[in-house]
Amino acid sequence: MFDRLVALAGLLLLAPLFFLVAFLIKLDSPGPVFFRQERIGRKFRPFLIYKFRTMFEDAPSKGGAITFGSDPRITRVGRLLRRTKIDELPQLINVLRADMSFVGPRPEVRQYVELFRPDYQEILQIRPGITDLASLKYRDEAALLGQSANPEDEYLRRVLPDKIKLAKEYLRRSSFSFDISLVLKTLAGLFEA
Repeated sequence: MFDRLVALAGLLLLAPLFFLVAFLIKLDSPGPVFFRQERIGRKFRPFLIYKFRTMFEDAPSKGGAITFGSDPRITRVGRLLRRTKIDELPQLINVLRADMSFVGPRPEVRQYVELFRPDYQEILQIRPGITDLASLKYRDEAALLGQSANPEDEYLRRVLPDKIKLAKEYLRRSSFSFDISLVLKTLAGLFEA
C-alpha cells in the first residue's frame, strides 16, 4: 500500500515532466513515447515494464537485447534520458499496478531468467524493484559493457551473475530502513549525473 500511494503521488507530481519528456521524444524521432517490454516478476509472473523510449522505433530489429556504449540505436533525447535516469520514471506505473516495488531486485527478461532459473526461484519470491544494490553498482552498465569485445557474453558471464549475487544479498538484508537507504543513495546518484 505504501508503494502504491507514493507511486500515485509521484505520478501526479511528475505529470508536467512526463508531458515535457513525451513532447521531446515525439519531436526527436517517430514512434511511441513509451517503451514496453516483458519482464519476469514475482513468482515468475510476466508483466510489461514501462520506460520512456530512448531508442529508434525499429531498434529491436537492429541489435540484441543488450544496450552498450554509444549504441547507434539510441536517440539524441534518449541519451539525455538515460544519463539522468528519467527514462526509468514510467516504472512508477508498474509500482502502482503492483508489478514492482520501489526497492527490490531489478526485473530481467525471460531468456536470462531461464538461464539462471534456480537462482531466480529464490530471488522472485519478492517483487522486483526500480532500484537495488545492483542498480547502484551498475549505474553505468552500458558504458561498462561498451568496453567489452562481446557485450552480451560479458553480461552473461560476469555482470548478471554479480547482479544475482547482489539480489540475494538484498534478500538477506531487506528491511524498511535498508530500503530507505537504497532509495536515498539512488537519489544522490541522480545528482552526480
